[in-house]
Order: sequence, then structure tokens, then C-alpha cells
Amino acid sequence: MTTSLDQLKQTGTVVVSDSGDFETIDVYKPQDATTNPSLLLAAANKPAYARLIDVAIAYGREKGRTIEEQVDAATDRLLVEFGKEILAIIPGRVSTEVDARLSFDKEGTKAKAKHLIALYESVGIKKERVLIKIASTWEGIQAARELERDDGIRCNLTLLFGFGQAVACAEAGVTLISPFVGRILDWYKKSTGRTYEGDEDPGVQSVRRIFNYYKQHGYRTIVMGASFRNIGEIRALAGVDFLTIAPSLLEELRNSNNPVPRKLSAQAAAQADPIPKVSYVDNEPEFRWALLQDQMAFDKLHEGIKKFAEDGETLKRVLREKLQA
Repeated sequence: MTTSLDQLKQTGTVVVSDSGDFETIDVYKPQDATTNPSLLLAAANKPAYARLIDVAIAYGREKGRTIEEQVDAATDRLLVEFGKEILAIIPGRVSTEVDARLSFDKEGTKAKAKHLIALYESVGIKKERVLIKIASTWEGIQAARELERDDGIRCNLTLLFGFGQAVACAEAGVTLISPFVGRILDWYKKSTGRTYEGDEDPGVQSVRRIFNYYKQHGYRTIVMGASFRNIGEIRALAGVDFLTIAPSLLEELRNSNNPVPRKLSAQAAAQADPIPKVSYVDNEPEFRWALLQDQMAFDKLHEGIKKFAEDGETLKRVLREKLQA
């Protein structure tokens, strides 16, 4: 029988691997792959990846005069080394995240994105195969808008929890957004004490609303559901543009023959209840007010930035110790 993973792919959803552990990626034959500081930190501690650390350390020593310059250079090179290895396995694109501490710095985000793309090009990877991951803050969305428009750098807007964030991203013309399904569920379970499954899951409902809005209003930005807690959430979103899925859940889908019928499509979106068009991308006060009014989105965005920044700092600490050894 056809596996649930193959059935998911047959619904038209592009399957993406959410992992920095590229030794596991090829098993599931994903189109693309996503990484983040937390995933890379977990992978960097494995002996199998010591050679990538060595390349990054040598690069840091060559490029930096002070220890902090060396750490920054080594960190960027490590991101690119992981990306390069992943791109040797997958046919599509890899997402590489800018430093979360730049989430409120438009110009800093743009400079880091351009530097990462230049690093990729220096090791023979064309920019068309890279998505730069940027947090879906006001500053991040504006940075992505300019990178896409002026530099042809494709962006993945991550840590997306609220409808206003999604609207602004589409208006900004970003390539792809990553609404975090499981983290939305986490917030509602904690705040209400309830459990949610399938179509009742607030994370699933959020992605469906965004998907329908994009299709109804002709936006080309790709909707890529992320951060899943169970395969029920994945099945409930079958047919969405992309889904980025952790290896443990990819394995569960591969070992299952349960049916995965298509739940989302452009045709169904067109027939769904109309969602009125709104605008945020040129109105910072309205964007910030909408985010503030959505307590879940406000909480999870800032919590996510903080966690990614902490894991980024831990990764830098590992590299700093090696540089000083």
C-alpha cells in the first residue's frame, strides 16, 4: 500500500525536511529543507559533523581579527556549510536563518542576508537555491520586502503566528511564510486547558485562513506550515502549498498507510467564505496594533525570537571555545 507520506505528496503538498541533521534527510526524499539555530545546535554536537565545525573554525581564524569577529565569521560559515551539505542531497532549496538578535534591525538583517548569500556563492551555491529565514517582525518584513525587490534574494518569513503578519508578508512579496502550527496549539492548550484535534486545532485553523486569504486575493507567497506536534495536524493541512516536517513525524508518516485525503486547494479556497482584503505593509502603527491585539501571536513571536537567540548564543559559545583552544 501507498504510505501516508507518499499520499501527502500526492495531494500536491511539497514536503520539506525540518532538520539540520542531513544524514537523516535523504531517507524521506523531501524537495526542500529548513534549518534554524536550535536544529543546528543539536546537529553540531554530533561527532559526524566535526569536519564542518573544523571548516568554520579555520574560516573564522582567517577572517577575524578579534575573537568576536572570528566567532561571527565562523558562525556564518557553519550555517553555510550545513546548507551546502543539505543541498547536495535535496533537489530544491534550503532555508538559512539570520541571527535572531537582528529581528528588530532592518538594515542589519539586510546586511546579514547579503553576506550569507555571498558566502553561499563563494562555495558554488547559487542564490536561487537559498531562502533567507527572517522573523516576521515589522522590521523583518520590511527587510524581506527590499531584499526580494532590490536584490533578488528569496526570503522565508518565520515565527509567523498572526493573520496580520501573514497579510503584511504577502503584500511585501516575500517568497514563503512559515506559520507555526504546533506552537499556536501549545499556547491555546496552556491558556484554555483544553485539548484540540484535527480541524479543531487552532494552528490548523490559522493556516487554513491564511491559505484561503492568499488564494482568494491572488497572492503568490507560498504558505508552508511548520512546527507540528502530531501527524493529525499534518493530515488536516494536506494540500497546502508546503509543509516542513521534523524527521520523527516524517518517519511516522512513512510507516503509516492511513489515508491522507486532500483538505486544502485553490478551488476550495475560492468557494470558501470570502475574507475581506486588508492592508498592513505600509502602515506600521496598524501592523503593531494588530499584533498587540492578538495575544497568542504577540507572545509566541517574542518567545520564539528569544529562544532562537539563546540557541544562537550557545552555538557561538561552542565555536568560541574551539577558537580559543
